[in-house]
Amino acid sequence: MQKEVPQRGQTVAINRSVVRGVGAYLPKRIVTNAELAKRIDTSDEWIVERTGIKQRHIAGDDELTSDLGIAAAKQALVRAGIDPVEIDLVICATATPDRTFPATAVRIQAGLGISKGAAFDVQAVCSGFVFAMATADNFLKTGQFKRALVIGAETFSRILDWEDRTTCVLFGDGAGAVVLEAQPQLGTREDRGILASQIRSDGRFEELLYVDGGPGSTRTTGHLRMNGREVFRHAVQKISGVIEETLVMTGYAPEEIDLFVPHQANQRILDGIARKLGIPPSRIMMTLDKHGNTSAASIPLALNQAFEERRVKEGSLVLMEAMGGGFTWGAVLLRW
Repeated sequence: MQKEVPQRGQTVAINRSVVRGVGAYLPKRIVTNAELAKRIDTSDEWIVERTGIKQRHIAGDDELTSDLGIAAAKQALVRAGIDPVEIDLVICATATPDRTFPATAVRIQAGLGISKGAAFDVQAVCSGFVFAMATADNFLKTGQFKRALVIGAETFSRILDWEDRTTCVLFGDGAGAVVLEAQPQLGTREDRGILASQIRSDGRFEELLYVDGGPGSTRTTGHLRMNGREVFRHAVQKISGVIEETLVMTGYAPEEIDLFVPHQANQRILDGIARKLGIPPSRIMMTLDKHGNTSAASIPLALNQAFEERRVKEGSLVLMEAMGGGFTWGAVLLRW
């Protein structure tokens, strides 16, 4: 757990992980609910009513998770005005790596022409990007690295059972990336950069959301399996709790958040969290209808869209949260 951020008036010089750039990539192929209804027993009305999803992007046969990640990273680096060789830490959050090993992050690292520092994957499923941001922040704060590329990239379409209408309609493919840079700040809650983070796991709930395969068990990739009702029941409680813990660390209240960027899992989950915390719909970044659930990629994809729509500017207080299989869950509070 991070230490409490000093309150207003205190001046303790510390490193903060400041966002320098953001980028995203979505595969060209779009699959609508109507198209899915031709393949399985479902309908556009059924999917929209239960999830809020209208379409999703699906990676081409020639597109790897690393390809998506590289494309998103390149855009983030251009927007940051930073050459790839200036990056000394690459973290990729993914549950759908190119290969069992090496890490997808090292393939992204090589694809960008980076040969220094470290690169590794974080596997926390839908919470992966939050876990990766918290991990990068801890490395940058200590001064071990200067600039980090944090990526969420997924080709979830490849682990779906396309005959299971309760799961295959939910997910899509894509990638998002953020460039973080360690910058000295005063040590107050008005600082730019990551102000607080909390991450949690509880393996007792594994059987509620998992993939029924793996090289160490079935020697196959397997397919995603989910008990949707139970996941929903836990999600609102756990996510609301970790958000409240994160806000307590800085003394901010939900109504002071400029933009809430949640993991795009299900409209009902997002509505439940917003109601519980008192966050108005106008301050919630929604991409679920167009992207579906892109797992670790969903938050950076939404963050990128918020940037492009000018919903964030320097000084904006941004709250990110997610929950994924494991269970894993967490939140990050940052000032843009």
